[in-house]
Formats: sequence, structure tokens, C-alpha cells
Amino acid sequence: MVTAPTPSAFWPPFWRGFRALTPLWLGLIPFAVAYAVTARAAGLSVLDTQLMSLTVFAGASQFAAAGLFAGGASALGIVATTFLLNARHVLYGLSLARQVPLSGAQRLVAAQFLTDEAYGVAVVHGPREPGGLSFAFLLGAELSLYLVWNAATLAGALAGEVLPDPEALGVGVIFPLAFLGLLVPLLVDRRAVLVALASGLGAWGLARVLPGGLVVLASGVGGALLGAWLVTRRGQA
Repeated sequence: MVTAPTPSAFWPPFWRGFRALTPLWLGLIPFAVAYAVTARAAGLSVLDTQLMSLTVFAGASQFAAAGLFAGGASALGIVATTFLLNARHVLYGLSLARQVPLSGAQRLVAAQFLTDEAYGVAVVHGPREPGGLSFAFLLGAELSLYLVWNAATLAGALAGEVLPDPEALGVGVIFPLAFLGLLVPLLVDRRAVLVALASGLGAWGLARVLPGGLVVLASGVGGALLGAWLVTRRGQA
């Protein structure tokens, strides 16, 4: 049975998780603004645009949904597309379930606010926490991006026409560099390097024929199987 931490024990790791995501705000804000501008151009109202950020909270899926809405796609088509784009979260959830004890209610909350960035920071920085990765740290990381994403969405929805094109600012490079920074400390031996290279090359190849969510899911499963095989092989040697 998972026992809830006392308030005094909850907030310090929560705020550490919250602050751990602040370097990514610079890349998130223009991305959220770009989504809002796209949604408004597709015919969504300010309220609709904001509600999608509040309830869906998935950047690529929100972009896709706005584009499909503008093209007159069916509700089923929009749901199916966003599902495929977010299929990678299945792996994230399985990974986190093995690393942090969560009650049923905590699992639902963590799943709702989980993002690529929050998962990456939780996996890298969480184990360095006193007592290991906790729900408080994970939730702090998740809500850090959630609050900024929604604030930037509102700003973009209200003032998108007078804001510069986010792509022209070159901020799209921030997220790849941030994830590269999270990956490098994990490459502690040759097996880790081999798995990372194989997964990266596999993702590059699959990206030519599959949607983004399935690319991450397939390359992630393939990388995990390769890593498990290498560990087993070494144990048998």
C-alpha cells in the first residue's frame, strides 16, 4: 500500500521537479504560441483553443488536431491520429511504474500531465533525489510545463496576429538539444552507447514511414530488447 507523504515532505521535491524544467520554458513558450495561432487560423475559438491545452496537453497532437479540424476530418479520425502520435507514452508509463511507487489516484494524475520532457528529467534527475524518484518530484516537473504551456497558449490565442513567427526565431532546436543533454549522462558504458546509436538510427529510418508516436514506441521497444539481450549475453559469458 502506498502511503501519502506529509505536506512538509511533499513540497521540497515538488519544487525541485518544478525548477528542473524551467530551462525548457524558452523552447516551450513559442511552441505553445504557434499551436494557438494554428488553432485560431483553423477556426477554433479562443475558448476551444485553450480548452484543448487544458485537457489534452500534448503539443504535437494539438497541432495535428487543429490541422485535421481545419480540413474537416471526422472526430474518429482526429482521435485516432492523436492516439498514434502519443503511443510513446505507453513506454513512459511502463518505465515510471517500475521506478516510483504510485497509488491508483497518483497514476491517473501522473498520466494526465506526463510529457516527453517531464519523463526525461524525471528519469535522469529523479534517482538523484533523496530516497529516489517520487510522485512529488514527477508532478512538479509535469506541472511546470503545464502551467507555462497554458499561459503561452492563452497569450498566443489572444495576440497571435501581432507576434512574430516562432519558427523564424529558431527556437525549435531547443528541445532536441535539451534531450541530447539528458541522454549524454546516461551513456556510461559501451552497451548504453550501442543501444542509443541503434535506437537513434532505427528511429531515423522508421520516421520515413511511420507517425512520430509509433516511431518512438517501436524504436524504444527495439532498444529495450537490444539492451536486455546485451545484458543477458554478458551474464551468460
